[in-house]
Amino acid sequence: MEPPVPDRRNPFEGVTDFFSEMARMRTVGLHGRGEADTGERTHASAWVPATDILARGEDLVIRVELAGVDPDDVELGFSHGVLTISGTRRSGDDADAEFLIHERFYGEFRRVITLPEGTRAEQIEAAFDDGLVEITVRDGVSPTDRTRISLTDRSGAATTRRLG
Repeated sequence: MEPPVPDRRNPFEGVTDFFSEMARMRTVGLHGRGEADTGERTHASAWVPATDILARGEDLVIRVELAGVDPDDVELGFSHGVLTISGTRRSGDDADAEFLIHERFYGEFRRVITLPEGTRAEQIEAAFDDGLVEITVRDGVSPTDRTRISLTDRSGAATTRRLG
C-alpha cells in the first residue's frame, strides 16, 4: 500500500481563477455575450461575485454579494488558510425570453480568499441575509508583519517610451 499523498495547497489557487475571469470579462466587454460564454462553466471559468473585505474592530469581515442565489446552493470551505465560497446561480424561468440586455451571470461561481496566517476554522462564522453572505473571522485582524524589500534600479538611465 502506498503512503498517503500529503494535501498540499496550490499557492496559485485563486490567482488563476482571477486571471481567467478577467480575460473572460474582457472578451464579454469587447465582443458581448457570445457562443463562447454559453458553455458549462468550470471552477477556472466561474464568475466571481462582488466581495468586500473590511475590519470591524479585531474581526475580519467578508461580504459576498449573491443576489438571486439560493442559500442551499452556496458552499463554504476552509482548508490550509484558504476560504472558498462557491455555488450556483440558477437562471430561472427565462428560457423562452429574448434578452435585450444580459449583464447578470448564471451558473457556477467561485471566490477564493487567503485568510491571515494562523486562522482556525473555529474563528469563522457565516450568515446569509437577503442575498448577502457575511463571513466573520473573529480576531482575524492582526498587525501585519510586513518587511519592505528594496528595489534596485539596474538600468542606470531614465526609461522613455515613444508613442506612435
